[in-house]
Amino acid sequence: MIEIEDVPELHDPVMILAFEGWNDAGEAASRVIEHLIELWDAETVAAIDPEDYYDFQVTRPRMANQGNGRGIHWDTTRVLLASPDSLGRDVLLVTGAEPSFRWRAFTTELLDLGVTHGVETVICLGSLLADVAHTRPIPVSSSSPDEMTSHRLELEPLQYEGPTGITGVVADGAHQAEMVSISSWAAVPHYAAQVPCPKASLALIGQLEDLLDTVIEHGELEEESRAWERGVDELATSDEDIAEYVTALESAQDTSELPEASGDAIAKEFERYLRRRGEDTNGPG
Repeated sequence: MIEIEDVPELHDPVMILAFEGWNDAGEAASRVIEHLIELWDAETVAAIDPEDYYDFQVTRPRMANQGNGRGIHWDTTRVLLASPDSLGRDVLLVTGAEPSFRWRAFTTELLDLGVTHGVETVICLGSLLADVAHTRPIPVSSSSPDEMTSHRLELEPLQYEGPTGITGVVADGAHQAEMVSISSWAAVPHYAAQVPCPKASLALIGQLEDLLDTVIEHGELEEESRAWERGVDELATSDEDIAEYVTALESAQDTSELPEASGDAIAKEFERYLRRRGEDTNGPG
């Protein structure tokens, strides 16, 4: 059961979601939602009753100091509303741990809430461990089961087959509900999977900027990304085997990306640069 507070009439809302757990290597995807909540001053408008969907031996409640004394805090999935001026539309941000039970019912509740409030586009964020080098840009792949959406946004064909998490279930549910469904996944270097991985979060934010045609302030993520990369550099240089492995990954990644270097990749990066320059020019001062 979902508990909903008073929600005003929304303007062209989009739903962006990420779940902690299996879909969230390096906590990269959930960190993006946390960043947007803080950046856009989002406020909670709904919460799903955890009793129906969570195994409390896995997602344990916590004792915490609350406004009226000590009490138990029950983790659940929350829906928060943001209305960033820079975007010109409302956003429903969904955050929480991957549920343990009844995924289809969970998905139905979540998407019914979106449909009720006019959501037509759902963007699912995830991150996975992969054979990529920490010294190179974090690869992000975005896809949609809808061919028209894929063509319009120049997304990759949806080809994955295999096990999926709640993110994949919600993405498919949105498509079945005739909503625009987009999934974006960041590849986290598997040898540097310690959490958090801010460089992967930053890469997902860059992809969101492209999908939403907007500029999203990066805040402290850029400095955190540089610090993360320096830390992994120290790890790699202290172990000869890891250093050799990273060099091999760099070579493979550079070779595979050569065809894109003179095409769409540069064009998209240039468009993102122009958007950010325009934001800086029109900003305060």
